[in-house]
Amino acid sequence: MNKELIVLRVNGRTHELALEPSALLLDALRLDLQLTGSKRGCDDSSCGSCTVQVDGVPMLSCTLLAASCEGQDITTIEGVSEHGSLAAIQKAYGDWGGAQCGFCTPGFIMTVKHLLAVNPKPTDEEIRGALSGNLCRCTGYNQMYQAIKAAIVAEQKGVESAL
Repeated sequence: MNKELIVLRVNGRTHELALEPSALLLDALRLDLQLTGSKRGCDDSSCGSCTVQVDGVPMLSCTLLAASCEGQDITTIEGVSEHGSLAAIQKAYGDWGGAQCGFCTPGFIMTVKHLLAVNPKPTDEEIRGALSGNLCRCTGYNQMYQAIKAAIVAEQKGVESAL
């Protein structure tokens, strides 16, 4: 096949890439842009390790064509930090042991970032529902839920101190 020039906006930067029309977003991120935080865990949209945000919405990059993302804002785990510091959810994952081996962590964090953006005070049921598309093979998820709740508290404190 012939490669086509596509323009992707990733983590606030514009990149021109020559890709096959069938190139997956995950491959463009990992192979062409060297953004290796998103992981290939299944290739069939069942684990969530490849989750990125496209225009703020969590998407599974292992089955998403890169060309379909032209003109949209793509955010990977590498783009989550805030002004060079860890985002509240990243810090909480570290503080509470939310990451065991770490393989699935980027996908979980991308999903949680979206949840907290649309619902700053989710219930336990809403957290579990949001994370239902992400799998972890190492934990019982308890540390992750503790980390998410800690991030919610931290973000609320940050909002209150900004007022």
